[in-house]
Amino acid sequence: MSLSSGLVRSTRALVGLAALLILAGCEANTAPALKSERPVQIQRVSFESADSARDFVGVVRARYETDLGFRVAGKIVTRIVNVGDRVAVGDIVARLDPEDLRLPVQSAEAELAAASSNLAQAAADFERYSKLKTSGWASLADFDRKKAASDEAQGRLDRAQRALDLARNQLTYADLKADADGVITATLAEPGQVVAVGQAVARLAHRGEKEALIALPETWLTEARKSKAIVRLWADRDRSFEARLRELAPQADPATRTYAARFTIENPDDTVAFGMTATVTLTQAVDAKVAKLPLSAILNRGSGPSVYVVDSSGTLTLRPVTVVSFAEDAALVTSGIGDGDEVVTLGVHKLDAGLKVRTVEAR
Repeated sequence: MSLSSGLVRSTRALVGLAALLILAGCEANTAPALKSERPVQIQRVSFESADSARDFVGVVRARYETDLGFRVAGKIVTRIVNVGDRVAVGDIVARLDPEDLRLPVQSAEAELAAASSNLAQAAADFERYSKLKTSGWASLADFDRKKAASDEAQGRLDRAQRALDLARNQLTYADLKADADGVITATLAEPGQVVAVGQAVARLAHRGEKEALIALPETWLTEARKSKAIVRLWADRDRSFEARLRELAPQADPATRTYAARFTIENPDDTVAFGMTATVTLTQAVDAKVAKLPLSAILNRGSGPSVYVVDSSGTLTLRPVTVVSFAEDAALVTSGIGDGDEVVTLGVHKLDAGLKVRTVEAR
């Protein structure tokens, strides 16, 4: 019994040792394969026609907006308009105290009357000396003096007439009138206030063209000139208006480093009010078809953008690509890859060309 038991134990030990050797050989053969087949996340390339669009927030403004001010100095006795009032050409906006402006008119009228009397006297003397000269009773020198006096009196009369016209114009300037149809968007002076010549009293937004004013970063200056613009109001997002770029500031704002751009709104109605918040969508048409890839798929080691493509044998290949533009979360690629190519989208900075990988499609 002891001999047979020893044989059984020896046999079991040999079988266990053989099993361990087999398992070790299997692990030795499979370990390199598992190490080389690294899992990577991929995305299949699909080219399609796409437009690059971006939204900019702005405000609705009038194309022409002017500050109205008196052409003479004085004290405001009344301001007829308020913010939001609609005015037409010739409507009175505010009025100055006219008393100080009437006095120059009266003075000019008196000066004109005196100049008229002086001219009448000088003209009579000139006519009388003309007859005396013809008869030979007046010297040529006296005749010349009377003629010069008559001419001077005529000049004085003309000057007095111009002074009267100017004084009367000054009196009419006591009424500040609107020079265009529009809406009062601000009042800058109150009754009782003494204003200087040209000081703004009210701001008038002219009726007519309406614009959306936005701020553009320097990267969109070229694109703004050739992009299609659509304006939507925050008050009514279901409606949209076509727009066109009318003006682009040549210099950036020193505080924001952005450029002011004015887009004329085509065919606006009365629902488009001044001061409304608007969204201007700039859409740039891309001539070639593009593939939209995640930003994490783009690798740039100093020689330009590239991507890792998995070939049919599961090997990585680094291919240079052409990126037409970068968005917030994607890159638009036009060449370097083809439809159906499997592009690695994560961890590209830790990969090397020629590496064997196991693909996992992104969801």
